[in-house]
Amino acid sequence: MKSEPHPVVVPEGLSLRDELNLRARLWARAHGYTAAEIGGEASSLLFGCDEAGRHGNFHPEVYAAILRNTGWMKRLGKVHTAYKRSRARADWPWRELDAGTSSDALLMNVFCHPQTRRNIALHTLLGESAGLGTEPVFGVKPRTPLASGRSDTTEMDMRLGDLLVEAKLTEADFQTAPETLIQRYQEIEEVFDSAYLPRLADGRVSGYQLIRGTLAAHATGLGFAVLCDARRPNLVEIWFQVQRCVRPLELRMRLKLLTWQEVAATLGDEHRSFLAARYGIFPSSGSSGISGVSQPGTGQ
Repeated sequence: MKSEPHPVVVPEGLSLRDELNLRARLWARAHGYTAAEIGGEASSLLFGCDEAGRHGNFHPEVYAAILRNTGWMKRLGKVHTAYKRSRARADWPWRELDAGTSSDALLMNVFCHPQTRRNIALHTLLGESAGLGTEPVFGVKPRTPLASGRSDTTEMDMRLGDLLVEAKLTEADFQTAPETLIQRYQEIEEVFDSAYLPRLADGRVSGYQLIRGTLAAHATGLGFAVLCDARRPNLVEIWFQVQRCVRPLELRMRLKLLTWQEVAATLGDEHRSFLAARYGIFPSSGSSGISGVSQPGTGQ
């Protein structure tokens, strides 16, 4: 598959979301994929499956692999949160992974590729807990214990071996939460120096998804990795604001933040070409990952 017939010229000052939608439109046009626009605050280009069985939001080899795997195919049915408020077309029950800006789709485009499972460079980047040859599982509930005796039912994007993964692309932040929601976790004070967690002016705690992921890693003994775009330095800054509050050093060693650009550098030429054309993600080898005990990265 020829990924990029012509280089995409991105206008200066374009937001990442707008850039991804521009690239999605050009991608659909270049390859004749079925696609439709949805407006509103969550404006996006949506891809659909065409009569030839192609889906423009996925690398062809990835989509074929997804259709052969019952668990992966089930993930395609994840309903978009805005579906009831807006319809791309009356005959199209579109899903979250149809959106050209979907971080879940990007995650599958990387980890469902047939060459990824045996990619030594990628698994070295992710760390031993990822497990070379391990099949990824999407939509995992680690069931972190709450002070009430119940468990958190929040879903995480992926588990790869002994590594829990949260993927980000155009999301504005890692969500915020009131103090009461943070304090409902059974081991919050054991894991975090919670008095120093980042807070907004209204008292809400920033980085809620990072806090949940770290608590899940502590409760399960697994690792926790965040994948985000290098074009979003604000997310990297939030990561460090949260992780500097983690008390156990051993737990910090199981936490990692990586960029999609670092991940792209480990992939094959054709796979990298696809990510460059579809997402504007170009390989970077600037670091070997940003762990919870590294020096802070660039903020904005």
